[in-house]
Amino acid sequence: MPVCITKLEGTAFLAFPECKNLLTSELSRRFYYGKILSAATISGSAFASQNCQWFGDLLYCPDFCVDSRPETKSAKNGDLPYWASVALTEPFLLRFESIGEASRALKEIQRNWAPYQYQFFRRGALIQEKLPYINLKDKNFFKVDEETGEKHFSLEIPKSPMGLYTLIDEKTIFAGAVTSSSIPAGLINFVEDHENPPSRAYLKIQESLTLAHHFFGAELPGKKSKCFEAGACPGGWTWVLRGLGADVFAVDRAELVPSLMEDSHVKFLAHDAFTLKPEEVCAELDCQKLDWVFSDVICYPERLLEWINLWLESGRTKNMICTIKMQGEIDWELVKKFADIPNSRVVHLHYNKHELTWMHVEK
Repeated sequence: MPVCITKLEGTAFLAFPECKNLLTSELSRRFYYGKILSAATISGSAFASQNCQWFGDLLYCPDFCVDSRPETKSAKNGDLPYWASVALTEPFLLRFESIGEASRALKEIQRNWAPYQYQFFRRGALIQEKLPYINLKDKNFFKVDEETGEKHFSLEIPKSPMGLYTLIDEKTIFAGAVTSSSIPAGLINFVEDHENPPSRAYLKIQESLTLAHHFFGAELPGKKSKCFEAGACPGGWTWVLRGLGADVFAVDRAELVPSLMEDSHVKFLAHDAFTLKPEEVCAELDCQKLDWVFSDVICYPERLLEWINLWLESGRTKNMICTIKMQGEIDWELVKKFADIPNSRVVHLHYNKHELTWMHVEK
């Protein structure tokens, strides 16, 4: 039997790891797609939508059309669920007899393909071996200069198209060449440093800075950069900023780890960061305008939005990255207010938990 490709209607969403319930809740409550029903499950609920299918963490929604749904303005404008690492907007089925047939058929469609495998792992690995090489290894955020020992940002994400495929049985692939991300499976995995960072929160700022550079072409913090971090304790984000060479004004009610407290390029203040005026922060760093403002403060999203607007209206910062901490049920109208701020983007990071991240880059 020759290779058979069947185009499918609708869209498929790959949920971030351990975020299937968050994805279906967002589809239901933000996009009005499907329903969340009470059920005898661990979470006490279940997602109900006609004809939807799960393939591992990949949800195929045959009647979800990104650009044509009339129910919500967001979907009509091409918005996609935050809790999906990648969306396949033109999915298809590929039926084949051999590994060689599968890989040749994918290569004829386009060059770059990332795997998502939840079963038939060996078979999937054999197909991937026959496809053009893409780097699926964990990434290094820093590159160390061998001569000077200085660290530099090293991670450039290609912007070329990246397809996604998965085996749903031994001779059938579910795939999409047109996806929402040029990052394989939409996930950045970093090589973790288990010794030096004060906390694992450092991974969030590494990912968010990488995406700010990718989406906006933002110039990342470096030597002579002036950065303000709200809610800095114990210092994971400050540690990354110092690794890039930036001067940091770190504010929290509790101190940073001793190595950062002793760093001459870190100025610390025990204070409520949100009560400091932008001009007061700039005075601490002896500048008229900051390069970056960061916040990983645990607070209600409404208060964070008010604080962000204060900074933007002041004109005292070029760029900002802030974590939106969710408090119970997500208020999607409030999230939209963050997303609607000019030159901004809201994302869910691979290293976020029940959070979203807002980033703003000055044009």
